[in-house]
Amino acid sequence: MRLDGLLNFSSKKPKKYIFVSGGVLSGLGKGATAASIGVLLKDTGYSVTNLKCENYLNIDSGNLNPIEHGDVFLCEDGLEADLDLGTYERFLGEEVGTKNFTTMGQIYSTVIEKAKNLEYEGATVDAIPYVPEEVIRRIRKAAEGYDVVLIELGGTAGEYQNIVYYEAYRIMKQSLPDDVLLVHVTYFPTPQHINELKSKPTQLSVKNLHAMGIQPDFIVGRAESTIDDKRKEKVAYFCNMHKDDVISNPDAESIYQIPLTFLEQKFDERILEKLKLPKKSAKIQSWKNLVDKILAKKTRRVSVAIIAKYLSTGDYELKDSYTSLLESLEHAGWHSDTDLEIIFIKAESLEKKTKKALEDLHRADGIVVPIGWGSRGVEGKISAIKYARENKVPYLGLCYGMQLASVEFARHVVGLEKANTKEVDPDTKHPVIHDIPFDKKYQTIKGIGASMRLGGYDCILKPGTLAHKIYAKHNAFKDKKKNLITERHRHRYEFNNEYRKKLEDKGFVISGTSPDDFFVEMIELPQKDHPFFIATQAHPEYKSRPLKPHPIFAEYMKAVLKYDNEHDRGTTSKI
Repeated sequence: MRLDGLLNFSSKKPKKYIFVSGGVLSGLGKGATAASIGVLLKDTGYSVTNLKCENYLNIDSGNLNPIEHGDVFLCEDGLEADLDLGTYERFLGEEVGTKNFTTMGQIYSTVIEKAKNLEYEGATVDAIPYVPEEVIRRIRKAAEGYDVVLIELGGTAGEYQNIVYYEAYRIMKQSLPDDVLLVHVTYFPTPQHINELKSKPTQLSVKNLHAMGIQPDFIVGRAESTIDDKRKEKVAYFCNMHKDDVISNPDAESIYQIPLTFLEQKFDERILEKLKLPKKSAKIQSWKNLVDKILAKKTRRVSVAIIAKYLSTGDYELKDSYTSLLESLEHAGWHSDTDLEIIFIKAESLEKKTKKALEDLHRADGIVVPIGWGSRGVEGKISAIKYARENKVPYLGLCYGMQLASVEFARHVVGLEKANTKEVDPDTKHPVIHDIPFDKKYQTIKGIGASMRLGGYDCILKPGTLAHKIYAKHNAFKDKKKNLITERHRHRYEFNNEYRKKLEDKGFVISGTSPDDFFVEMIELPQKDHPFFIATQAHPEYKSRPLKPHPIFAEYMKAVLKYDNEHDRGTTSKI
């Protein structure tokens, strides 16, 4: 079969493939499990990468409702992907991109296109084996240049949407038995009325695998508490496994504890043994130091308000829409010995001036206005920016937070009362933020009539500005001599250059522009007027790492700490 070509690598050193699947329910942490395995294997000297296989028919995650599917993770190459890719970047400390992410929509589109182009030489193209073969081709592509590739399968075992991924695993395991293994992440509930760890859901999930002709090599059991030997023995017996291959992954204060939990159980050594790789022991000392910082009792506590609009889902409020932002703030907090209280304030509640929203805003030591789309809650965000500017509360604007900071300044400082973004008011008299004609040099087409800037873009920082000082302090320039940095972008609308001089004449500082001076990338207020008011069209939150916080977030946290030290949080300034 054609599979011979797909599975035949010219490299003398065989690639190793670790599939990570899930069972029982979603949200158990397959991504964190796979990333933690990657941390251990990387520490032993192997080069490691990943591939996330999603079930949906969307080509990427860009158009998914963030409330429904969580934070879209933006990659350096412009890919809009599942938030699990952010987990991989933060754990492995390496950039991921297009080759590390696939969806069922991508796979079927490719197979259909190949069939149209007669690349299958007139064969009847059935889902099996052609679709699994395309999955294997993508796995092979992701593995190029690495010793080990971690393949995370979206969804749970037993769903009809992802059966082709499991079929790809089965084919590879049959052909490469010593190079392929499966880690199955399941759930061990503890019903309150029984108060006993139950293994039946795991047994039934593995039964789904057996029905597909698949035997897992490992089970990672998620539970509120540690899985005891009795439960491990029971699962091992009914699932045809050795007890030592049932790995306990109890709830933890931080997901960054997971590699240490696995290390204690010698999970890495078991994996290397099954893959017939030289046995090495991971040390992950830097990771241990990080976890010590995370768990240590902090000497300070501050509050940061996030003016949000993607929170509610039915009767519940989720924070997954802001995962990368929350991670970045936490990174900065850990490294400044600070316990961080995140205050989510609904932008619409600020528009209505509800008592709780105003109280929460007034007690915050810092304010962040993050990414957003559309008109809902915009006036609430602008009112929060005005409050931060007038009361000298440390402010950080990200993407929409930069655009709306520009609008707020134009309205309340320059005096352009009707200033707005054309995204909200297409007929605004003063379009401080507008859309620009498509230029393939700058933008990517996303859907009918929509163009966006996606991925990494260069920016020149103006010497003497706060932005320049921050990047210089952290040695974060791409080219220091040119004052050049690079950050990731994900937006459609831009600052209108016709308003540059009007705003600058009133003290508005444009501290960063594109190398050709066409795009305004970063704005701020003079430090003599405000201790820390900075906003960027980019998304630095996508590049922060637990071992190395992003410079902007690190310095923002210091400003928040200083504000807390100098101000009484009980003040009730007017908004």
